[in-house]
Amino acid sequence: MEKLKAKIRTEGRVLGADVLKVDAFLNHQVDPVLMADIGETFASLFKDAGVTKVLTLESSGIAPALMTALGLRVPLIFAKKRKSLTLKDDLWTERSFSFTKQEESEVSVSRQFLSPSDVVLIVDDFLANGQAAQAMAGIAMKAGASVAGIGIVIEKAFQPGRKLLQDAGYRVESLARIASLSESGIEFEE
Repeated sequence: MEKLKAKIRTEGRVLGADVLKVDAFLNHQVDPVLMADIGETFASLFKDAGVTKVLTLESSGIAPALMTALGLRVPLIFAKKRKSLTLKDDLWTERSFSFTKQEESEVSVSRQFLSPSDVVLIVDDFLANGQAAQAMAGIAMKAGASVAGIGIVIEKAFQPGRKLLQDAGYRVESLARIASLSESGIEFEE
């Protein structure tokens, strides 16, 4: 997706050989027009997959996942990283390690929102090591739902996430695949 790549080039900041900061348009401040385009692109890629729910992980995946759910005309569910007074029982849970935050958390979805009749599309902002997407797929599988695929806004293709997910049998669609990050720039895979 060329518009996304242009935004990454102009507004993304390389913070090291494996960290890209995109808080100007994706995960702190959100560019709604870009998110609408991202949602339309994912909806088009998965339009024939029978998707009944879009699943993401709070919080950075919510904007692109919501626009994807809108394009597919299905509900969005976001897995919560912290339990609250209103979300503490009858949950599907998985452990997930965040590459960016360097911490593990338990992510949860209420059992009332996923069932064996659901076909889930997982959407997330980044793919690095694949742990977040794998946790969301695990939640879907625990519910008996099937996974139509995994839509990733930005993939760090130099990390093992795609291989992990594809080896597990998942369809992975990434809108921008980064080959390398350095002080001299961002290289994309074509």
